[in-house]
Amino acid sequence: MRLPHLLLCSVFIFFVLYAPQPLLGLFAVEFGVAPAVAGSLMTAAMLPLAIAPLVYGLFLTKRNPLFILRIAMLLLGGCCLLFVYAPTFELLLLVRFLQGLILPAALTAMTSYIGMSFSADTLQKNMTIYIGSTIVGGYFGRVLAAIFSDIWHWQSFYYFIATMLILLAWSIPHTRFKSNNVKSILSPLDYIKQLREGPLLKVYGAVFCMFFCFAALLNYLPFILQNTFLITNTRDIGLVYSGYLIGALASITTPWLLKKVPSAWHLLTAIFLFYSISIVMLMSHQLIVFLAAFTLFCGSMFVIHSTAAPLVNKISKAPPSVTNGGYVSFYYSGGALGSLLPGVIYQHHGQTAFMAALLAVCLCGLMLVIWAYLEGKNTTRG
Repeated sequence: MRLPHLLLCSVFIFFVLYAPQPLLGLFAVEFGVAPAVAGSLMTAAMLPLAIAPLVYGLFLTKRNPLFILRIAMLLLGGCCLLFVYAPTFELLLLVRFLQGLILPAALTAMTSYIGMSFSADTLQKNMTIYIGSTIVGGYFGRVLAAIFSDIWHWQSFYYFIATMLILLAWSIPHTRFKSNNVKSILSPLDYIKQLREGPLLKVYGAVFCMFFCFAALLNYLPFILQNTFLITNTRDIGLVYSGYLIGALASITTPWLLKKVPSAWHLLTAIFLFYSISIVMLMSHQLIVFLAAFTLFCGSMFVIHSTAAPLVNKISKAPPSVTNGGYVSFYYSGGALGSLLPGVIYQHHGQTAFMAALLAVCLCGLMLVIWAYLEGKNTTRG
């Protein structure tokens, strides 16, 4: 499979995950639910993403990842059509949960295919490009959902996603796949034990903290914009997510940044500091400061993501599918909790307390990176 084809699949898969986010305010009004309840549409998809990837990672050690990707995309297309016709909020949640069960199969298949097909600097480069595609998918999934909703209706965007997913799935080539050899005799428990190494587990923990903060802010951004800055139009809310697109540009610079620092650990530490500073700035009630901080926040998150994803592939002794399954699992565990728990703080205590909670979690991630570096610096440099 050619890399551009894989990247296009990635973009539309991320449309599925993030399209509801700018519409949460609309869903809250349409179905008569509170903001934190509306936010559970994101939690419902991320909960399975927190658990299933590791299982899929074990399954993919002996399966063709492209076949899994094709089936997952066809199922996601069907779920998009179910989402359109769900008559109640409870059924919307059920469909989102089903999407959450299918999404990790697609994500783990894509990262595993890259991990199996490339190595060394090419792995770093292509993983960074793949992460760039997830950023593009996340950005345009949010913005186009808001624009379609404003011009036509929110259901029209889901028809578009379903059509593209099905077409792209059928165009994935049928190729032979050779599973990875010697280690195939290991049991699932043996694979999981390989993920328990100190530095690797701490990077996973830092990734958990990183995405906890990111999912929390982007989930409740529509409500912050409405309540603090009086921005209520879905198209305007969608355009505020433009700061998110800067993350794509920032993530592309990651290979260059890595050449300027002694190791990936140093870069992760520095960017986590910027991430923390941006959260402090997001406490501001001035729109210009808030938007600038949001841009810095998104850029920092994606540089961390672009650095950590290849790093775990380099330091892990487990097969790529298991390593990436563990990464995706920790990543979306943070997202599942971040899309729900901070919303309760926001509802009861407001924007400043909400950001303070995110800052505490972010600083935990920073401490984990420093701890991992001190523990593993003799074996992993750059």
